[in-house]
Amino acid sequence: MNIHAGLRYLTVIIVLAFLSGCTVNPVTGEKQLSLIPESQELSIGSEQYKPTQQTQGGQFYLDPDLNQYVSEVGQKLAKVSDRPDLPYEFVVLNSSVPNAWALPGGKIAINRGLLTELEDEAQLASILGHEIVHAAARHSVQRMQQGMLISAGVAGLGFALSDNEWAGLIMGGAAMGAQLALAQYSQGDELESDHYGIRYMKEAGYDPQAAVELQEIFVRLSEGRNTSFIEGMFATHPPSQKRVNENQELVNKIGAGGYRGKDEYQKKLSFLRDRQPAYNAHDEALKLASDDKLDQALAKVNEAIRIEPEEAAFYSLRGRIYRAQDNEKKAEADFDRATSLYPEMFTYQLHSGLNALELNKLDKAKERLNKANEAVPTSIAFLRLGDIAVQQKRRDDAIQYYSTAAKAEGQIAQEAKQKLAQLTQS
Repeated sequence: MNIHAGLRYLTVIIVLAFLSGCTVNPVTGEKQLSLIPESQELSIGSEQYKPTQQTQGGQFYLDPDLNQYVSEVGQKLAKVSDRPDLPYEFVVLNSSVPNAWALPGGKIAINRGLLTELEDEAQLASILGHEIVHAAARHSVQRMQQGMLISAGVAGLGFALSDNEWAGLIMGGAAMGAQLALAQYSQGDELESDHYGIRYMKEAGYDPQAAVELQEIFVRLSEGRNTSFIEGMFATHPPSQKRVNENQELVNKIGAGGYRGKDEYQKKLSFLRDRQPAYNAHDEALKLASDDKLDQALAKVNEAIRIEPEEAAFYSLRGRIYRAQDNEKKAEADFDRATSLYPEMFTYQLHSGLNALELNKLDKAKERLNKANEAVPTSIAFLRLGDIAVQQKRRDDAIQYYSTAAKAEGQIAQEAKQKLAQLTQS
């Protein structure tokens, strides 16, 4: 979201705060304060869905059948929800972190890292039903209007490279959707989503006992401090024994039994499970690189590529390793491969553009950085586009790029301000 769109959202929120009163929660039937109309809710979800996917790993494009399967299960539950007319969408993301999230308007995602932890379709239905309630009950919208995320809507740039390049990207402010996806829900919202999600499961023909089983698994994993889950589901959807008990009480009341779909689920997960060693090797390579063990990291990512040569993420990581070893020419080939396999992914375009700049291929760097910004604007891309414009003697463009980068925070903003001052004073 650009700064003008963010200001528009903030203006609407402030105006409506004075004009709007209480409305009825479409799921619970209880009265609640509503400062954001449904039209704005749908607009936010629609505009933020694809950028948020990008910041959370991008789509798992290697298995379109799995994406279709998850969408079909999600639509079964959406049809029996309290807001069946929302424009629901479901996507599988290419991230090993076990998590799922919902944006306003029914825009829902689940990571491949969570899918591999599930045993059957009923457990998948439990996750998706829970997220559908978050969307249908307008939980994200409620958090927005409480002022938790207003600042995110008006910041100029959403992301910057972190100090540790292997850590990937850190929040900078404007990616409202990503903050909505990663923010923790209240205990009340979680229990509400559990409760109605179980009812949706039952009505759609699934065994609601799967929801209880899933919460029991999450509680055990949280006690064992499974790192990946703490970074994923536990950070945004904290488990508790209270949730297990309340879920079990509801299942006892409405009755267990229904479709489990274990064979079908395992069949649909077969491709992903078969490729799991490749993603494990990739994740190990990333950790080794972050520990500055570049040769070992290179060996691991090569292992991942041998197993699955069509995964863009593997080539992008190898390119980053080569670049860290000052081998920009080899890095260029890998970044080209990554961007050809998944051209929509902003991180691949970004790293490719930064590498091309190191090779003094200014036109290529400009093209790649602009493509990255079309998907998710970053302060580092604007800063380097400014550098390119200076070298190409496009002074007005350089001033514009530096001015934009200067609106961010940290070292990138400081560098942009210094270069902007030098340019305007010369």
